[in-house]
Amino acid sequence: MLGCVATELFGASRELGAGFTDHGVATPLSQHRGMVATADAAGRDAMLIWLYDHRGGYALLMVDAETGKSEQFPTPYPWAGDGPFASLLSSRGKYYTHFGSHFSEFDPVKRAFTFFAKTAPQMAMSMTEADDGTIWSTTYPNSGLVSYQPGTRVFKDYGSLNAENWRQYPRSVAVDDAGWVYVGLGSAAAQIVSFDPVTGKGRALLGGDARGPGYGVVHRDTDGKVRGRAPGDAPGVMREFYRGDMSAATKAAGRPVTRAKPLVAGDQALFYAQFPSGKRAKICDTVERTLVVEDPKTGSTKTVRFDYTSEGAHVVAVAVAPDGTISGGTAFPMRMFSYGARADAWTNWPAYGQFNTVARQGERFFVGGYGHGFLLEWDPRATWQRTGKATAASNPRFLTECEPTINRPHDLLPLRDGRTLVLAGTPGYGHTGGGVLVWDRQTQSRTLLTHRELLPELSTMSLVELSDGMVLAGTTVAGGTGGEAKAKVAELYVLDVAAKKMTWHSAVFPGVLVYTDLTSGPRGLVFGVADRTRFFVFDPATKRVVHEAQTEKGWGGVVTGQGPRAFVRGADGAVFVLFTKGIARVNPTTFVLTWLASSPVPISAGGDVQDGRVYFAGGSHLYSYRLPE
Repeated sequence: MLGCVATELFGASRELGAGFTDHGVATPLSQHRGMVATADAAGRDAMLIWLYDHRGGYALLMVDAETGKSEQFPTPYPWAGDGPFASLLSSRGKYYTHFGSHFSEFDPVKRAFTFFAKTAPQMAMSMTEADDGTIWSTTYPNSGLVSYQPGTRVFKDYGSLNAENWRQYPRSVAVDDAGWVYVGLGSAAAQIVSFDPVTGKGRALLGGDARGPGYGVVHRDTDGKVRGRAPGDAPGVMREFYRGDMSAATKAAGRPVTRAKPLVAGDQALFYAQFPSGKRAKICDTVERTLVVEDPKTGSTKTVRFDYTSEGAHVVAVAVAPDGTISGGTAFPMRMFSYGARADAWTNWPAYGQFNTVARQGERFFVGGYGHGFLLEWDPRATWQRTGKATAASNPRFLTECEPTINRPHDLLPLRDGRTLVLAGTPGYGHTGGGVLVWDRQTQSRTLLTHRELLPELSTMSLVELSDGMVLAGTTVAGGTGGEAKAKVAELYVLDVAAKKMTWHSAVFPGVLVYTDLTSGPRGLVFGVADRTRFFVFDPATKRVVHEAQTEKGWGGVVTGQGPRAFVRGADGAVFVLFTKGIARVNPTTFVLTWLASSPVPISAGGDVQDGRVYFAGGSHLYSYRLPE
């Protein structure tokens, strides 16, 4: 079974020509992005499941709860790689979602999408149903708002409600019994916006200290009003909203904080289990492809298997493990994989979160992952055991986590001393400025440096060890998810790992926003890429750039992502660069980039070299290129 133990697959590889090989799909599964129990035209219990693979939210699956027979309905509009982050089952039994800049309605009775409309970008972060049946949806990244009246099929797109210089996450929406809409958003600074559907105008309600990092939150109460909170509000205190106005915060006196009006709505993890027949879905698992239904009247359960098509989960990170396998992780679902090229065999396990960046040191394989900026240690010679924070026998073993200083790791650097690891990345939701973790394997201890101790408002994106044992780091101006970019230019800096302090820094290239990747070159030099298209050679001794070249016109950008690994090294020390369009080699003397091969597929992530082949990810597949002899 895929969900609990290792799964092995064989014979996946096929030759693509020109030296390229497709080794197959690392994780041949999809993840649900919202599932609800409902009924079809005949009154039979059915589950509706949004399916998500490396392409995004590609289809809605309808499963007969009695037989497991399934029918797949392709997303009826171009979704551009996006997927559901919110959905709603209405009081009329219709299933709604909003992603890929389109709002949609699915009718399980008609077994069809019965409405969809294009909207301002991009995807709903929350949805609700008003008393009159109107469906409301509010969207990332600009707090867009739309409404749909199922009876009249009138659809309105009101555009953005709130202007910020950061991407907004409107994670809650509610409507009072007078028809006013309230949106709670964050996360760089919380806000609650009221909206009058008659005039089509919105108004921000929070100001001053109430606009701290985090989210404004709103809920519809059964008394017809809306109640909510700002991040700094004291426990037991709620704000009251009605007809567009906000009352002073008052203590909840002898009543629940909010007596929520019943709604079937939620985020991408929505699981509504109650069938109209009275039965309940105990488990609905797209990994195991099983649905378990319980009958409360008899206490009995029934398990049925269902099926669906999938192109597999997105490969996030790839590197050579100490046992010679090509290993890494996928999302979504979050899985760990290991590919043995000689046997052409795959092994796949559940993963502890998203494996953003991976690397080996000695006989261990290490993972830096999202969320909470965790660090794991895997021994491929030992039996795999599912990771638990407090489980000593776990393999991979949990070492530490760094939230909010690091939430999304971007680089993991094992040092030559064989005992030290350096992990870096962007901070938690709504924050700006990420830090650096220094982990000592020998003492099992850590030092976590914040951006205030390094470069304020910048996050570290790329790392390389210098010949003297110092670490050169490249930064990004990007904030954490939903955070505000405050710095204007990215910098390079030198970190003294032993002293745990920065010794030099400079904005080497004016206007650069991110140093995508760094690696060591000959004679103590460093190869780097800035803003994905600016290849450069840096001399740490003189702190000067000695060579640079633009790649944008001819080859485009190098691979990017949360842990790009754009540079890969051969056994002879040769350095190769992974572009989205193909592979280049760096001349160690002239530093000129030579194009080796155009890839038959877009390269989405690096990368490592093993047995004369460059391995890389392309969507859900692992590929390799045979290097010329």
